[in-house]
Amino acid sequence: MSHDAIVILKDDHKRIRALFKKFQNSSESAHATRGTIVDEIIQELTVHTYLENEVMYPEVRRLVPDLEQDVLESYEEHHVADVLCMELAALEPTDEHFQAKTTVLIENVTHHLDEEEQDWFPRVREALGRNRLTEIGEKMQELRADAPRHPSQPGALKKVADTLLS
Repeated sequence: MSHDAIVILKDDHKRIRALFKKFQNSSESAHATRGTIVDEIIQELTVHTYLENEVMYPEVRRLVPDLEQDVLESYEEHHVADVLCMELAALEPTDEHFQAKTTVLIENVTHHLDEEEQDWFPRVREALGRNRLTEIGEKMQELRADAPRHPSQPGALKKVADTLLS
């Protein structure tokens, strides 16, 4: 397994995209199935955004000042995803807003992932190089085991609060 931060994040993106596709391919009437898929989406996104917010973004912001605006935009995109995840976690799959809210989450996160992969990651890789990205990736892997997996866990709530207060 690679410890390169960008490789790790792209692997997360693949899992998240697969869950999005699974939701989109499921029947609208399969409420239990959709509820389970959304629970998995929320878990993956909570871990992923936590690792980016706690490790990747601060390091890139510190080491590559030219990307500061990109980092700030990413924090805001995470904030939107966090709010949607918190709201979805409180909804039953039968709620009339469940599908619409999940669709908005998927659209927003897909835009974010595409932007990172096509624009941001290449610029970060060029600026930081393999060794620094490996150091960052190792820090992310260390935090992954204890990362929050639900938006109501303290680490996730701190992440939302930090975003709101910064």
